[in-house]
Amino acid sequence: MAARDRLPPWHEIQRLPNGREVLIRPIRPEDAGPIRAAFGLLQPEEVRQRFLHSMKELSPEAAERLARINPKTEFALVAAEPLPPGEALVGAVARIAIDPDGRDAEFAILVSHYIAHMGLGRYLMTRLVKWAKGQDIHRLYGDVFEHNTPMLQLAESLGFVRHRQQDAPGLVRVVLDLSPPPLQVAS
Repeated sequence: MAARDRLPPWHEIQRLPNGREVLIRPIRPEDAGPIRAAFGLLQPEEVRQRFLHSMKELSPEAAERLARINPKTEFALVAAEPLPPGEALVGAVARIAIDPDGRDAEFAILVSHYIAHMGLGRYLMTRLVKWAKGQDIHRLYGDVFEHNTPMLQLAESLGFVRHRQQDAPGLVRVVLDLSPPPLQVAS
């Protein structure tokens, strides 16, 4: 049996079209430092599209919060170099947080320009959807800038529906209905 076949749950090696391999795995507290370090490599527009506002740096507290999730209500995956957590450069983060109602969950994805346009965003989104379905989430949603065409196209291709945000000009909420279809009663 190959080492790839013995990876823990939610751990996968992905070979990108450029030949580079990344390890997709759940985020770990040890990732706070590498996430903070990688933040400086992001372009300002990448930061703005993910956080919905500009930021020059990620504070140690914010990095810690991103890397320490509540496993009962949150799930996050990283795409990182295949090195131990704390040492691996993190190139992408995909997270989901269940709303207090327990029925809806919000997602957010950031893929660095270094590994963008290689299908990683799509793959990470499918993994978030799989996790959400396993948690019996009814709706998965995310807020996207209306000019973030790649993310809007990705969401639409996966079945998300766009909703205008009346109270947030410039943002579009994309929503994926995950609730099971009603049972058909035979007559």
